[in-house]
Amino acid sequence: MAKGKKEVQQEDENFNYIVRIVNSDIDGQKRTVIGLQSIKGVGKRVAQIVVKKADIDPSVKIGSLSDEKVKELEALVKSYVEYAPVWAINRQNDYESGADMHLFGNDLDIIQKEDVNRMKMIRCYRGIRHEGRHKVRGQRTRSNGRHGLTMGVQRKSN
Repeated sequence: MAKGKKEVQQEDENFNYIVRIVNSDIDGQKRTVIGLQSIKGVGKRVAQIVVKKADIDPSVKIGSLSDEKVKELEALVKSYVEYAPVWAINRQNDYESGADMHLFGNDLDIIQKEDVNRMKMIRCYRGIRHEGRHKVRGQRTRSNGRHGLTMGVQRKSN
């Protein structure tokens, strides 16, 4: 029994409770696929592709991985565009450069805000809908998405 406790203690010494990948803190207690999903811009499918490419067991906790494996994971996440199919990339045919990119973290937020501001500046339909804080993608607005003080049914006055 004492030998088993020493092994558990040794695992705890090498265990990282916080793993940092692509400027995001990941809880070391989470499984590898779930942990990678806490990076903004990485969903379930992207995380599965990256873990499979790294040849890591998806059920292993991300905090128990060695530093070399974590660096390999980070490199694979950053270079995701190179080996992923075009339909699985979140920024296809960039407006300015025309390149295919996959954005993570703050870059994703900044680019989305720039896109919305560009639509507002050129006064396209979607930009006008964004300005008025209306639904943009064709959803119904008569009965849903209401806000403000006067809500409810207005009756005809006789």
